[in-house]
Amino acid sequence: MAIAITIVTILAAVLFVAIDLQRTTADRAARQALVAQLSIDRAALVAEVEEDLTEVWQRGAGAFSIAFLIVGLAWVRRPASKVVSPIDYRELMSSIPFGVACWTGDGELITCNDQYRARLENRDLPAGASYPTTVKQLAAGGYMQLLRENDSNRLLELHRADGSCLLIDERPLGHGGFITLISDITETRRTDHLLTTIREEQRLLARRYHEEKLKAEAANRAKTAFLAHLSHDIRTPLNHIIGFAELMRQQTYGALGDARYLSYVEAVKGSGERLLSYFASILELAELEAGRRQLRVERVSADDLLISASRRFASQAKRAGLLLNLATRCDAVIVGDRFSLDRMVSNLVENALRYTPSGGKVTLAAYAATDGVVLEITDTGIGIPPERLDSLSQPFAFRDDVLTREQHGAGLGLSIARAIAETCGGHLAIDSRLGLGTTVAISLPLTAAMDLPAVAA
Repeated sequence: MAIAITIVTILAAVLFVAIDLQRTTADRAARQALVAQLSIDRAALVAEVEEDLTEVWQRGAGAFSIAFLIVGLAWVRRPASKVVSPIDYRELMSSIPFGVACWTGDGELITCNDQYRARLENRDLPAGASYPTTVKQLAAGGYMQLLRENDSNRLLELHRADGSCLLIDERPLGHGGFITLISDITETRRTDHLLTTIREEQRLLARRYHEEKLKAEAANRAKTAFLAHLSHDIRTPLNHIIGFAELMRQQTYGALGDARYLSYVEAVKGSGERLLSYFASILELAELEAGRRQLRVERVSADDLLISASRRFASQAKRAGLLLNLATRCDAVIVGDRFSLDRMVSNLVENALRYTPSGGKVTLAAYAATDGVVLEITDTGIGIPPERLDSLSQPFAFRDDVLTREQHGAGLGLSIARAIAETCGGHLAIDSRLGLGTTVAISLPLTAAMDLPAVAA
């Protein structure tokens, strides 16, 4: 920039002097012509010419003075040039965090850093060392694997005998040689191996889980089929036993003799009826879980379901000294099989009455929402321990195994209710506090865009 300013300024001064001199010369020639015409004193003309030349040189000196002043200021304000120190390539290579070595085209060492020497058994690596010999020292009894090779680089993976793993990256240089970059990837390879092992274990666990799940489902189906078959086969002889016991109780073909026979007959008949009820429940659950029960799709009034259950169990609640309360109407209509929904509500009410001490209360309620209806059966009974809630709706699970009162039924009431709710597209949930009571809630879908009439109780 300073040189350019100098050249421009001097050229401008020279151009100014030249133009001024040309203009002065032209004026002098014009005066000489005028003097020749008018016969004016020549001595005065010469004096004027010399005075003009003096003024020209003065103006030229002023122009060059200004130019030199500008040039001086430009060179004074010119930034000082930075002094570039020569690059110390050895120091530069030593600062690189991985091993670096430069080789000639014939495979002779030019230079390398300390990180490269640290990988060798013999750290005294002089210039001119052979590349194959150096690679053998790096291998240290291990083996080498080629990962990639193209025109830009060759990538090698070196597995050493001590378990370490090195990545060797060879790249060509412009003068025919090449450079070797070495980095330690031992931890990376160990992490990759660990991740691969974990993925393989997860895959095996997932496969075992799937196999065990299939086995469990098959066993459950076999169990259900066996119970259904057993229940069906046992009901016939039980009906015979109950029928014969009834004939003996009525003494149709003559007196039994001893009065104790009548009590025995009553016991036989009661036990047979109870067994028949158990097997009927087992068969019903098997049909529901297997999906073999044909369900009607009809519109059922939620209020009528609760009213029907309240009437059915009113006398039983009165005998047990319980208050059976019916909440306000919700005027909602649900979709499902009327017989199955009645059975579901009856099972839940029967459980509530069975596990509520005398003086307690059982409440039936229905709540309508925009997307469904919730039926609730709440009691003030003995409640359920928290650890039993998860398994409570499983088949053959009683509410409390340590109760001192006699258990009735096969423990299938909640399981059948859950199966019916899920078959109708709903869900069953239980909330209980030990000593305070239990609430069983069944959420069922509303009837949307169905033209079937509501079935009343």
